[in-house]
Amino acid sequence: MLDYDKEAERYDASRGGEPRAAAAAEAVLSLVPPDTRSLLDVACGTGIVTRRLAAARGGMRVTGVDIARAMARQAAARLPGAVLLADSRRLPFRDDAFDVVSSVWLLHLAAGPADVRAIVGECARVLRPGGVYVTTVDKAASHNVGSDIDVVLASRPPSPVRDAAADVERFAAGHGLVPAGQARFRGHGQGRSPRRTVADLRRGWFVTLPPGDPLADGFATRLAELPDQDRPRPDPVFSLRSFRKPG
Repeated sequence: MLDYDKEAERYDASRGGEPRAAAAAEAVLSLVPPDTRSLLDVACGTGIVTRRLAAARGGMRVTGVDIARAMARQAAARLPGAVLLADSRRLPFRDDAFDVVSSVWLLHLAAGPADVRAIVGECARVLRPGGVYVTTVDKAASHNVGSDIDVVLASRPPSPVRDAAADVERFAAGHGLVPAGQARFRGHGQGRSPRRTVADLRRGWFVTLPPGDPLADGFATRLAELPDQDRPRPDPVFSLRSFRKPG
């Protein structure tokens, strides 16, 4: 897994920057009730999406939390006084504290199903009755756009899928949440080129292909043989699910 403290400085630029953040925030807000007064953004990262959530709704108090110090530091610069350092499995808030809880690009990073269940459980715990939880699902599958790069990578060892929509829905139901809606958004600027994919291989982006492994080197060689080395292939399209806490 990537070291997000080390990734913080280049994180936004390498993942679509403001256009991607704008698309993500718009999609999240499409699932947020108009009368929402408070929102917690779990794993807010650099705060590039969180800031847009706060700016879009003048009467909505937005709080961000992240476990990586360097990420939280950048988020705090964007939302002074509104960002805490915290583990998503043990949120430092009372029960029923927020109208909405969001977790964008988080569940796929969990170590295993128990951690996904714990994260969803914590998000449900701090959500008030009648409130809404919004999260991304199926992130890895979103990156498979049917390109020649995907054809090369199709035979790589599979990674465990922690954020499968069906599993997230099951965990949500186990914590008393019911499905409330769906949305999708484009990952602007995240279309892979062969050269960029090789660079990602070299720095450990693909967890089942560690840098220096002969298998990783073989995939890098095949990717380097593709045409149009610097032409980005289509952007991924990410999926959101929302769940309501009855009350």
